[in-house]
Amino acid sequence: MSTELATQPKTIREFISGDAFKNQVALALPSHIKPDRFVRVALTTLTRTPKLADCSRETLLRCLMDCSQLGLEPDGRHAHLIPYGKDCQLIIDWKGLVALARRSGEVAVWRAELVCENDTFSWANSIVQHAIDWRKPRGAMQAVYSYVKFNDGNEDYEVMTMDEVKAIQKRSKAGTSGPWVTDFNEMAKKTVLRRHSKRLTLSPEFHEALERDYDRLPERNVTPAPVPSISLAAIPAAPEEKPAKKPRQTQVPESALDDFWKAIPADYNDEQVRGALVAIGAMNEGDEITPEVAAAADMEKLLKALSLL
Repeated sequence: MSTELATQPKTIREFISGDAFKNQVALALPSHIKPDRFVRVALTTLTRTPKLADCSRETLLRCLMDCSQLGLEPDGRHAHLIPYGKDCQLIIDWKGLVALARRSGEVAVWRAELVCENDTFSWANSIVQHAIDWRKPRGAMQAVYSYVKFNDGNEDYEVMTMDEVKAIQKRSKAGTSGPWVTDFNEMAKKTVLRRHSKRLTLSPEFHEALERDYDRLPERNVTPAPVPSISLAAIPAAPEEKPAKKPRQTQVPESALDDFWKAIPADYNDEQVRGALVAIGAMNEGDEITPEVAAAADMEKLLKALSLL
């Protein structure tokens, strides 16, 4: 027993350097990433971000295993490990999403580009025309777009304005730290790629990556949906005497969530809105703001609760 205790790794670096961890990730890694390389990248990440050593071993190892299963290295290019208090959180970079999409065999090219105020830019009939004069400053960012070309030659675009990107940042769980603060432009590109992906046929691994990404959130879908939008005023409220057990609708279109956020004053952030929804009994602590929650929320009560914050 004493011999076993003496050989137990004392630090997270020792554990990651050990054979047990390497053998575990070897079972999950795709063939193009060797276990030794993955371990070296993980150790380099710990050196580059010392605060990761203060995170719980459980959350750090979970993020590393998620990376290995997705076949993404936590190198700050394809995926980021972000210390969030005592927890380690995985944020997948837009370049990581593109790498996953290309593995499906359907995507030939997928990239995201920034549009600045001095660029020449047009978007008509779902086609983007973009030219940059490199001889002069480009100016402030105005928009970002995603371009994908499939192996069959078809092309598609998605465009988001700066205001739309900042609205996503405001509602993101990681919007005030990590890449959103240090690499805003890269996160803007990732945001438009994520929105674009909703209209594309991609691999299960790609969608699994979106689920494991800590930065995921119930984004508003600005793409015209095949289902009609609904009016919040037309949705009956639940009985006031039992607000906590308010029946939630099913099969509510995503446009309900879009209408909901449009009705919220820009002064309030995502955390405040969540707190107000809990206060009026529209959702429970820890729930996501889903289309069902948005559709069932009593806006008059919600706005009143927000004004009391």
